[in-house]
Amino acid sequence: MNDKISLKVLLSVIAAGIMSFSGVVIETSMNITFPTLMNDFNINTSTVQWMTTMYLLIVSIVIPLSAILKRTFKTKSLFITANVLFIIGVLIDLIAPSFALLIIGRVIQGLGTGIALPLMFNIILEQVPSKKIGLMMGVGNLITAIAPAVGPTFGGIVVSSIGWRYIFLILLPILIISLLMGSFSIEQKSKPQHTKLDLPSLLLIVITFAGLVYGFSSMGSGSILSLKVILPIIIGLIAVIVLYKRSVNINNPIVNLSILKNTKFSGHVIAFFILQFITLGMSFILPNYVQIVNNQSAFVAGLIVLPGAALGAVFAPLSGKIMDKVGAYKPILFGMFAGLAGLLLFTIFGTHLSNAMILVFYLVYMLCLGLSFGNIMTSGLSTLDANDSSDGNAVFNTVQQISGAISTSIISAVVAISQMNPNYSKQLGTAIGSEHGFILLIILLLLAAIILNKVVRRTK
Repeated sequence: MNDKISLKVLLSVIAAGIMSFSGVVIETSMNITFPTLMNDFNINTSTVQWMTTMYLLIVSIVIPLSAILKRTFKTKSLFITANVLFIIGVLIDLIAPSFALLIIGRVIQGLGTGIALPLMFNIILEQVPSKKIGLMMGVGNLITAIAPAVGPTFGGIVVSSIGWRYIFLILLPILIISLLMGSFSIEQKSKPQHTKLDLPSLLLIVITFAGLVYGFSSMGSGSILSLKVILPIIIGLIAVIVLYKRSVNINNPIVNLSILKNTKFSGHVIAFFILQFITLGMSFILPNYVQIVNNQSAFVAGLIVLPGAALGAVFAPLSGKIMDKVGAYKPILFGMFAGLAGLLLFTIFGTHLSNAMILVFYLVYMLCLGLSFGNIMTSGLSTLDANDSSDGNAVFNTVQQISGAISTSIISAVVAISQMNPNYSKQLGTAIGSEHGFILLIILLLLAAIILNKVVRRTK
């Protein structure tokens, strides 16, 4: 009986997951709307990018606070706050008469998503029986993994048929259902205790992610080696080093970064960062390849990558169930082999990829994501004491957000270098740049596989 997941716990995970799902869907679907927004609000490319940049910045700042929020406030209070913030942000964007107000709406949504995403995993870690944690972590990762696949297709259909504001209108009733479901089902398992917020650490978190997100986002509008790119990144890196040193030397840090001294845990975090980097890099390369090199529409590009994304999402809970039975090593190892095979095929046929090849090769790669991604997080958290799980969860979710922001910027810069070559047409430059991107990604995946082979616990 103790191994059964109660209906209330299941509904709690789904309610928090709906918010996380909605946050990612809005982010990825709004990327499709950029040309329309530029016309509607009479703004340029660098300005419209702030729709994503500000959202990522706020989410990245809020997620590290999740451990201290969990210790200080009731789970239901956090959930209701996150959901109400998200709904307010959606309503503002639904009626926004100006781009500035649209940005304010996205900032408020970022506050909601930043609270909701780690909340879902904290509920799983605290309330799900140990023998079912792998399965439920897989379900949690399914919720967040399927959203990037749905977003571009959903956004393309809505924008081309009824207009971009309906993206917010359609998600509004879904968020209200989430609010009602969570208000009914979320229960408190641990007693909240007042924890003083360390303001210097909060300031360092803001500087860290403002520097990193702004620096890497600026790669798209100028030279990779420009001061606009390098200076914010250096400031961000200095801030994170100071944050780490402060965290390990005070009694109540916002995030207990001393857990990174655990080499098994930090190895999992590095591999998790790399896998997220690769996946977001692929989600940039492939739609652009289909549109620019193969002369297809954005809608067709979305449909071509949809089967692979769906496969990865379906395998997320299935691989968690496999992990519960045989341990983390086998599904993660098999996932790494699938990922390397998929990336190798992309690299070999890099400049001559047909739409059918892209669809099939992406299916092979996404098998890697489905088998590995959630299990890396679960396996990494299992190396920590139970008291440190919320801090570990905060680290994983923060790494996931910042990796996504960095990946798109770096991979787009790699592709842009070849596109700007005067000896290449835009079509050929994109194909060659994509091939260079695949080579970088396969090197990174090899590194992740080597690290995981050392840190993942092997079971018979």
